[in-house]
Amino acid sequence: MLPSAQAGRRVLACDDEPQILRALKVMLRSAGYVVLAARDMTEALELAKESPVDAALIDLILPDGSGLELCRRLRRWSDMPIIVLSAVGDEEQKVAALEAGADDYVTKPFGPRELLARLQAVLRRASAPASVGMVRSEDLEIDLAAHRVRRGSDELHLTPTEFELLRVLAVNRGRLMTHRALLADVWGPEHADDTSVLRTHIARLRRKLDPPDPATARHIHTEPGVGFRFD
Repeated sequence: MLPSAQAGRRVLACDDEPQILRALKVMLRSAGYVVLAARDMTEALELAKESPVDAALIDLILPDGSGLELCRRLRRWSDMPIIVLSAVGDEEQKVAALEAGADDYVTKPFGPRELLARLQAVLRRASAPASVGMVRSEDLEIDLAAHRVRRGSDELHLTPTEFELLRVLAVNRGRLMTHRALLADVWGPEHADDTSVLRTHIARLRRKLDPPDPATARHIHTEPGVGFRFD
């Protein structure tokens, strides 16, 4: 059952495969979304310009262009959440999609529950206030203004770098953040390739957020070779 806050949201679905586009329409409509269906980039751009769209699901390969180009063109005038769909599970393609402006990437074949959960996550992030003072996730409470983190009744002691890394992930909640984006935001553009530094800090942060077993992380999730997401 779709939360009432999401009911009636308008979703642009663009895929040139008729059976997949049909499945997306059935899936989204059954969840309460209004679907704008497009078979190529040209039609998708026309639909997006004709009426307000809350989010977009875009295939990577289109008959008159690429999903990457469609992302770039939508990003010229819209900040709607975009999820790229593709049978290509290559890490470089995922990173390219995110750098082109996509908020998330789902590999085909995908289950309806996974796709709807990803869609709800990016819509939740888009609906959050522009200035977020407090972020809560299960038993975790992040006070961004006071630079304070609590798990239940316990205050967690984070280093300044750990807190800044958590802050960037938390304000982009639900969005898959690439290694380069996180490194550039937290350490600066000159450190955009220092992935070993990022992994070390993520591991330390997980040990503090999810003891005693950070292997079962509930808050920071990994997309191997691509980046991390805070839920």
